[in-house]
Amino acid sequence: MLGIETSCDETAAAIVDSDRHILSNVVHSQIAAHTPYGGVVPEIAARAHLEYLDAVIGRALTDAGITLKDIDGVAATGGPGLIGGVIVGVMTAKAIAASAGKKFVAVNHLEAHALTARLTAPAGAPLEFPYLLLLVSGGHCQLLDVEGVGRYRRLGTTIDDAAGEAFDKAAAMLGLGFPGGPALEKAATQGDPKRFQLPRPMLGRPNADFSFSGLKTALRRAAGATMLEDRAKADLAASFQAAITDVLVDRTGRAIDAFEEKHGSGKPLVLAGGVAANKSIRTALADLAERRGMALAVPPIGLCTDNAAMVAWAGIERLAVGPADDLDFAPRPRWPLDQAAAAAGAKA
Repeated sequence: MLGIETSCDETAAAIVDSDRHILSNVVHSQIAAHTPYGGVVPEIAARAHLEYLDAVIGRALTDAGITLKDIDGVAATGGPGLIGGVIVGVMTAKAIAASAGKKFVAVNHLEAHALTARLTAPAGAPLEFPYLLLLVSGGHCQLLDVEGVGRYRRLGTTIDDAAGEAFDKAAAMLGLGFPGGPALEKAATQGDPKRFQLPRPMLGRPNADFSFSGLKTALRRAAGATMLEDRAKADLAASFQAAITDVLVDRTGRAIDAFEEKHGSGKPLVLAGGVAANKSIRTALADLAERRGMALAVPPIGLCTDNAAMVAWAGIERLAVGPADDLDFAPRPRWPLDQAAAAAGAKA
């Protein structure tokens, strides 16, 4: 399967086979193009995808040692995402499928993250359904009961910002640079997480929802009342990261309760999405999983952030349970995994 990912600021293509071998995985980063603006500019991202995607696909095929005639299908992110970039990827995939006579699969970007841990599970210990998923990235923060391909039950979601978005905005407030998440994590390693008493929004609430806007406001106030020398920046970064980590652990614990009511104990906990690359969060979720008697599955850091290998694998998973998509598929800026829960006000 050829996978294509263009939902945000990574232009990516990969070749993956049904035996879970990643034959190639090429990612062209647009960080340099967006750094002067302190964030992703949708128009710049879309134009960059259009400029680089053909070459990235060619490199993926070359690295895998195959040509288009050797693939069985083309999977592309069909949403959710920045619509300009999604259109570029979907139209390119359709063109390849139509001209080469291959199957076309429109992949939900969130489902690609949700299934990545099945791609990277150890050979002797496959990740079976059902499992509880914490999907945490720059645009999404959700807890999902993953019952199978295309079968998702949302247990919790953010009512305002995603955790990754909060990291990015916090880094901008502290002048730590772009991309914000890795910059804040790096600064936090040198800081004291107990110096600033920041709030833990939603902590202890009976549901499994998240909120991060109040935490950002508290950080802004703390930063405004402090001389922002390097030490203070590191301490604020560490305090902010600790607050988000505590919230993620607490909310995930609530979701485990709801998940186990239906499926019983001992099922896996999966952490996925770009924020899953944060080592502090990975460690805290591993501790939670151990306390609750769950195995924690986390993809390698390079497959937590946006990539095309996860899209190719999601395409393989989709074709294993249903037909390919028609070429009249329309790219979607929003595409919730749990359609029944979409009206709850979550970002999807």
